[in-house]
Amino acid sequence: MKAGAGDDTFMLGGETFGSRLLLGTAGYPNRDTLLASLAAGEPELVTVAVRRITLGTSGESLPALLGARYRLLPNTAGCFTVRDAVLTAQLAREALGTSWLKLELIGDRETLYPDVMQLVQAAEQLVNDGFTVLPYCTDDPVVCQRLADVGCAAVMPLASLIGSGRGVLNPSALEQLCARSPVPVIVDAGIGTASHATLAMELGASAVLANTAVAKADQPVLMAAALRDAVRAGRAARLAGRIPERYFADASSPEIGLIGS
Repeated sequence: MKAGAGDDTFMLGGETFGSRLLLGTAGYPNRDTLLASLAAGEPELVTVAVRRITLGTSGESLPALLGARYRLLPNTAGCFTVRDAVLTAQLAREALGTSWLKLELIGDRETLYPDVMQLVQAAEQLVNDGFTVLPYCTDDPVVCQRLADVGCAAVMPLASLIGSGRGVLNPSALEQLCARSPVPVIVDAGIGTASHATLAMELGASAVLANTAVAKADQPVLMAAALRDAVRAGRAARLAGRIPERYFADASSPEIGLIGS
């Protein structure tokens, strides 16, 4: 039986989450805005870039600031080789005490597209080392199946280029991927506004990750709240079941009993 939108939980890596919105922590104008935006968005999982922050859970470090309120999901942003990604993951586990990882392994500095061949290799190594791996990837169903086959807990296909704000550029591919994937699909990269998140969820995504859309908005706190509601609305619409598209009119009111009929 389908769950209602109000009690619809999200299973990931064998654990249950109440929020289907994940938020990043990079690029905010200041920490007060970051904290207010996270509070407005109500995520349970937040990403932190291991290679770009001060690690540690004491003092004024980002993990210390967020760790008591949110589940931290370290990522390997900035890695271009399997070796760098694996070492960064191991460093994150040692410093933050978590084996959960958003795996990023970039193949092109201009487009920031993932190197899918190295990605599968790194994912397999990390899964075998006890990590719960969530890989940033393309929307190619073959690549996503390979990642699932080596034990990834989810796949995180890009909607469009990182930071582009263009939304879901290939909705047909994403919908097919969501329908076929044996693991949750978390749409990652390219989300620019609330309607993008809603569409991703309507197409069948299990969750959405956003960072730049919030951090670089004119009013980040308001955008975080909008994305929170957008994800909920898209999920509810998916559960409700939309009407089929038609190329002809179909009156919503019956003609029987009209005056003069």
